[in-house]
Amino acid sequence: MTANRASLLYRELHVKTCSDLLHLFPFRYIDKTQFYKINQLQDSGADVQIIGKITQVKTIQQKRGSRVVATFIDETGTMELVWFKGVKWIKESLKVNVPYVIYGKLNSFNNSFSMPHPEMELLSEHKKKVQSAMQPVYPSTETLGNKNISNKVIRTLIQNLFIQLDGKISETVSETFIHQYGLMSKKEALLNIHFPKSQENLAKAQYRLKFEELFFIQLQLIRKKIIRKSKLKGYVFENVGEKFTDFYNNNLPFDLTNAQKRVLKEIRKDLATGIHMNRLLQGDVGSGKTIVALLTMLLAIDNGFQASLMAPTEILATQHYNAIVELLKKSTIKVALLTGSVKAKKRREIHQQLEDETLDILIGTHALLEDKVIFKNLGIAIIDEQHRFGVAQRSKMWKKNQLPPHVLVMTATPIPRTLAMSVYGDLDISVIDEMPPGRKEVKTVHRFDSNRLAVFKFLKDEIAKGRQVYVVYPLIQESEAMDYKDLMDGYESISRDFPMPQYQISIVHGKMKPADKEYEMQRFVKGETQIMVATTVIEVGVNVPNASVMVVESSERFGLSQLHQLRGRVGRGADQSYCILLSDVKLSADAKTRLKTMVETSDGFKIAEVDLKLRGPGNIMGTQQSGVLNLKIADIVKDTSILVTARNAAIDLLTDDATLSKPENNVTLKTYTQHQKTSGLWVNIS
Repeated sequence: MTANRASLLYRELHVKTCSDLLHLFPFRYIDKTQFYKINQLQDSGADVQIIGKITQVKTIQQKRGSRVVATFIDETGTMELVWFKGVKWIKESLKVNVPYVIYGKLNSFNNSFSMPHPEMELLSEHKKKVQSAMQPVYPSTETLGNKNISNKVIRTLIQNLFIQLDGKISETVSETFIHQYGLMSKKEALLNIHFPKSQENLAKAQYRLKFEELFFIQLQLIRKKIIRKSKLKGYVFENVGEKFTDFYNNNLPFDLTNAQKRVLKEIRKDLATGIHMNRLLQGDVGSGKTIVALLTMLLAIDNGFQASLMAPTEILATQHYNAIVELLKKSTIKVALLTGSVKAKKRREIHQQLEDETLDILIGTHALLEDKVIFKNLGIAIIDEQHRFGVAQRSKMWKKNQLPPHVLVMTATPIPRTLAMSVYGDLDISVIDEMPPGRKEVKTVHRFDSNRLAVFKFLKDEIAKGRQVYVVYPLIQESEAMDYKDLMDGYESISRDFPMPQYQISIVHGKMKPADKEYEMQRFVKGETQIMVATTVIEVGVNVPNASVMVVESSERFGLSQLHQLRGRVGRGADQSYCILLSDVKLSADAKTRLKTMVETSDGFKIAEVDLKLRGPGNIMGTQQSGVLNLKIADIVKDTSILVTARNAAIDLLTDDATLSKPENNVTLKTYTQHQKTSGLWVNIS
C-alpha cells in the first residue's frame, strides 16, 4: 500500500495497523449469490450479476466527448454495457470473447437492457478469490471517494490481508470459553464478517464479535471494582446508633417505601464491611433520595464521622440544606451551608467548626472542594446530580481524609440499565424505583401553539384556585440572543394576558445577576408571584409544592430527559398537577416521538430507554463518559441481551479466577492487557 493511501486511510477511517483493517467492519452487504441470464432480466432497477462475453466494442461521439458501448452476450440474449467516463482507458482494457462476470444497475429502453459503468471481473479471476456470496460494503468518506479509494479497493486490501495471514489469526479467549458460550472461532468470525458464505454464518460472526467487544469492556469494569474493593479500605460504620434510630423511629415524616428500605439496606451492608463504598443511587424526581442520603449521613455521625453533601448549583444546595435542617429540627446535629455567596466571616466559622468537629454535616456547592475546606474526620461524601461534576472534581472529595470517605453519587436522571452496566459497571448501583404513596401522577398533554388561548384560560382557572405556574422557554447556547428574545417576547405576551395588579410575574434567566435571580426565585417560593417565566435554570432544584402547572414553550426543542426533569418540578404537593407541552405544528419524527412518550408515561426509566434509542449513548452520557463506549460493532441499544450475557460471563470468569492467572485464561489475560492499554475506560470512570 502506498504511503499516501495509508495516511488517507488513517486520517479518514482511523485504520493504521493490519488489526485495524481486520476490524474495519462492513455496515451492510450486497447479495451476490444469484447469477441472471439475459432473457430473465426485468425492469426493476435492481443490481444484477451476469456471466457473458463482449463481442464488439465501439466509440460513439456525443455533443460533449464520447461514450464507449460494448455488446455483451450470453447463451440466451444480448445487452449493452456503457461507459461515459475514462473512455480511452476502458476501450483499451476490454477483452473480446473472454468470459466476464459483470455486476451493476440495469437501465431499460424499448425492451432492451443496458448497464452503465458495470463492475467487471474476468471469470478466471473471480473463481480464484476469497469468494463470498454476500459482498461487504465498508464505511467511506467523500475524501476517500475523490481519491479513488472505493469500496472495491478496501475489499481487495482486506482480501489480500487474509491471503497473507494464511489463517494465522490469534484467538482472544480460551477454547473452553468458546465452547461454553457457543461462539464461532475468532478466525472464522473475522472471515465471515468480511466475506460471509451465508446469512447464518454472518449472524454467528456478528454475535461472536459483539460478544467479545462487550465482554472485554465488562471485564475491565468488573475487575476494576474487584481491585478497588480489595485494595481500597474504607471506614467501618459498625454501629447503627442513637441518632439514626431516634430519627428513624420518631422523626421520619412518612413511612419509607420498600424501594427506599432496600436501598438503605444495600448502603448499610457496604458501610459495615470495611470496604470502600462507591455507589450510584438512581431515583426519579420525587422518589425520596434525600431521605436516604440523610439516613446514610446519620450512620456516619453515629460512628464518629462527619458527612458532606455536594450539589451542582446554589439553588439546589440551599434546597437540600433547608430540607435537612427542617428534618433534623428536633435533634442536636449541627448542619451548615457553604456556597460561593457565603461571606468570609461565616466561612471562617465553618472552617473552624469542621476542624474542631463541632460541625456534623456540611452541605454546599463546588466550594466544598476548595483546599481550605478541611474536615476533622469525613466519613461519607454524597454528590447530587453527579453527571454535572467532572471526574477530577469528584476525586478531590476522596482526598479529604486519610482513607477516602465513602462515596454515594445520586442522580435524578434515570440511566437505562444497559448504559449503566456499560458506563458505570464498576460502581455498585442502587435504584429507587417506586414513588412515595399519595403522590398524584402529573397529567401531561401536548398542545399546538394555536391552542394558546385555551391554555391561558386553564392557567387563570388554576391561579384562581390559589395555585402557581411555571412557564419555561428553551435555552440553546448557540442561539442565546434569539432565545433571550423569545423569552422576553413570551414574558411581554404573558404580561398582557395576565395584567397587574391581579397577577404578579417573576422572570429568571441566565443573563441575570445571581442575587437578582435568587430574589425572583424567593418571591415565587413565598407565593408573592403566581407565574414564574424562566429558561431551563429551574430544571434542577426548586421545590414549590404549590406550583401545580408546568407550561413548556417550544417543547419540540427540548430533549426527553430535560422535559422529564422539568415535569418533575410540579406534582410536589397534594394537588393534581399538570404539564402542558406547547409546540409548533411542524414537528420532526423524533420530536413527535419525544412528545408522545412524555404524554404516555411518567416512568423515568422508560423515558430514558426511548431517549437512548433516539440519541445514542454518546449524547446521553456527555463526551466525558461516552469515550468509554467506543464500540466498533456492538450497539448497546440493540444488543442488550448480548450485553447481559457478556457481563454475566465476565462476572463468572472473575469469580472463578480474579487475577486471570490460571493457565487456561492466559490468552484472555493477554487480550485484556492489550485492551487496557488502548481503552479510555480507566481514565474516564471514577
